[in-house]
Amino acid sequence: MYRKTSALLLVSSIFLLSGCSGGGSSIAEESFVVGSGVQTFIKEGSRQKAPALSGMTLTGVNYTLPANTIAVVNVWASWCSPCRAEAPALVAVSENYPDVAFVGILTRDNLVNAEAFVRSKNISYPTLIDDALLVGFKGSLPANAIPSTIVIDSKGFVAARVSGIVTIGSLSALIEKVKG
Repeated sequence: MYRKTSALLLVSSIFLLSGCSGGGSSIAEESFVVGSGVQTFIKEGSRQKAPALSGMTLTGVNYTLPANTIAVVNVWASWCSPCRAEAPALVAVSENYPDVAFVGILTRDNLVNAEAFVRSKNISYPTLIDDALLVGFKGSLPANAIPSTIVIDSKGFVAARVSGIVTIGSLSALIEKVKG
């Protein structure tokens, strides 16, 4: 009798607890994957063409990633703790490499929170608000975690990805490697 009662209590507890999961979270927060910081670099000749990146930014301006320039594309959301942690590094590297185009892609976020995030972190480069742009990276190095940072070479090919937080040193080294 004791075993049946214990088993019934255990099963009841599981159902009760599972009913409470995600109480204050959004679907976006529940379904995102945190990257481990793994870097992937693709040798020239094995790279795939990056998708065209253009669209409306957080500031309401139409933006098109310039051709024939090295670019750093960062996928982020304001509710993402690792995104908040890496923002100062991205700002610093963008200032250290004025010849490199930096652009963010906002994913699964609301515009008010994202705008506040950009202001508080002093992010001066544009952020595109259409996360459907990420589908274009599917055949090369998809942004499979938040944050993800992709480096595009000057010929418009995906050269590298960091799945997770970037540091000043790691991103600077990737840019230098892509510059070759």
